[in-house]
Amino acid sequence: MNTSRRGFRHLFGFFLSLLLFFTFSATPALAATSQIIYQGSTSNKVVALTFDDGSDGYYIQSILNTLSANNVKATFFLTGQGAENHPQAIKNIVAAGHDIGNHSYNHPDFTTVSTTEMTNQINRTETIIANLTGKSTKPFFRAPFGSYNSTVLQTVGNAGYSYTFQWTIDSLDWTGNSSTDIYNRVINNVVPGAIVLMHAGYGANGTNAALPNMINQLRAMGYSFVTLSQLMNTTSTPGTGSGTSYTVQAGDTLYAIALRYGVTVQAIVNANGLTNANLIRVGQMLTIPGTGTPTTPTTPTNGTSYTVKAGDTLYAIALRYGVTVQAIVNANGMTNANLIRVGQVLTIPGTGTPTTPTTPTTPTTGTSYTVKAGDTLYAIALQYGVTVQQIVTANNIANANLISIGQVLTIPGTGTPTTPTTPTTGTSYTVKAGDTLYAIALRYGVTITQLVNANGITNPNLIRVGQVLIIP
Repeated sequence: MNTSRRGFRHLFGFFLSLLLFFTFSATPALAATSQIIYQGSTSNKVVALTFDDGSDGYYIQSILNTLSANNVKATFFLTGQGAENHPQAIKNIVAAGHDIGNHSYNHPDFTTVSTTEMTNQINRTETIIANLTGKSTKPFFRAPFGSYNSTVLQTVGNAGYSYTFQWTIDSLDWTGNSSTDIYNRVINNVVPGAIVLMHAGYGANGTNAALPNMINQLRAMGYSFVTLSQLMNTTSTPGTGSGTSYTVQAGDTLYAIALRYGVTVQAIVNANGLTNANLIRVGQMLTIPGTGTPTTPTTPTNGTSYTVKAGDTLYAIALRYGVTVQAIVNANGMTNANLIRVGQVLTIPGTGTPTTPTTPTTPTTGTSYTVKAGDTLYAIALQYGVTVQQIVTANNIANANLISIGQVLTIPGTGTPTTPTTPTTGTSYTVKAGDTLYAIALRYGVTITQLVNANGITNPNLIRVGQVLIIP
C-alpha cells in the first residue's frame, strides 16, 4: 500500500512538473517599452535629418541626389505601402547608406487601432522592407502623425523597436510651405542633437529646394550631420563596467537617475546590460557611463532669474518669457537643453518679463475654436477643412507647434467643421477652401497620383474651391 502511494506521488509530481514547465515556457516575455526620443542627448553640434516616406515617395530620388552631392547621411522612416508602390526608390535609400526605420504599413493613427493591428502594421512593413533590401528597420520606429501613448510604446517595444522617434524641429513641409519657410524653421531652431522632421512625398514640394542652403548654413554654424544610429550610439557595447557607480535608492527611476547625471536612459541600460529599463531595485549598483558627475546648477549672475519647478521644461519656460530655448541655453552655459532640475536657477535673457500669451486673444474675424487637451494644429485644420498655414496666418502664430489649452483660434473661411464620411470606391469630394491634393489624399488613404489619374488633373498644385474630385 505504501509502495503504491509513493508511486502515485512520484507520478503526480512528474506530471505537475511537466505542466509547470510547459505553462511557464509558453508564457511570452514582454520586451521593454519603446523609448520615446525627441532629441539626442549630446552637447556636440550634430543634427540628424530625417525623412518620412508615405505612399507616393515622389521626391525620394531628388532628396537622395541632394544628400549625395553634399556628402550627408540621413534617416528615412518607411511605410510598407510606400515600399510596395516604389520599391526601387527604397532600394536606392539603403544602397546609398542611409538609416531606415519603420513608419507602419499605411499610416493609421496608432492610438486609435488595436494592439493586434499595430503589430500587424509593424511586422508587415518589416517583412516587406527586409525582403526588398535585405535590411531590417529595427530598432527605429516613428509613429504615424507622431501620435503615441503607453500602449503604443509597449506594443512597439514588444515588436522589437527600442526607440520611437519624434522630432526636435518640425519643418511643416507636409503643409506645402515654401523652401524659405522650411529653411528658416530649421536654422532658427537648431540645437545640438536636434532631430529634424521632413517628408519625401508630393505634398512636401519645398523640401528638396531648401536642403542645399540648409546644409550649407548648418555647416557654417559648425554643425555636422549624423544618422539616428550615430546619434543614439547604438553600437556601444553593453556591460563594459566603466564609469561612476550609483546605488539605487527608494523611489528612484532610471529616467530620474539619467537626468541627474546628464546621460540617457539607454546609455545606462547599455552600460549595465539591463534587459528591462523599468525594472531596477533598491540597493542595485549601476554603472553611470561618462564622467558620471551629477550636474550642479550654477547661480546666474545677470538678467532676470527663474527657479525651475516640478513639471517645468525649458521649452515651457522659454514660451512663458517670450524667448527662445537657445537663448536660455546660451545665457546659462547649458550643455543639454533637456536637462533641468527642480530648484535650478536660470537666467532669463532680455527683459525677463513673462509674456501674456497664456491669455489667449479673442479673434475678431472668422469662426472661433477653443483649443482642447490633445489638440494639434494639424488635427484642427483637418477638422475644419483648411490648411495649417491658413490658421497660422489668421492667428499670427509664430510657431505652429505651440498652441495652448484654452487658446481661442480664428478659423478662416466658413469655419464649419467637416463631417468626414467613410469613403467608398468612386466617392466624390468637393474641394473646400484651404484644401490641397496632398491633404485630400491623406484623408482618404489614397495617393496623389491616384487622384491625378482618376480626375485627369494636369497640374496637382492647381485645384479650385467647388471642384468635384473622384476618390478612387
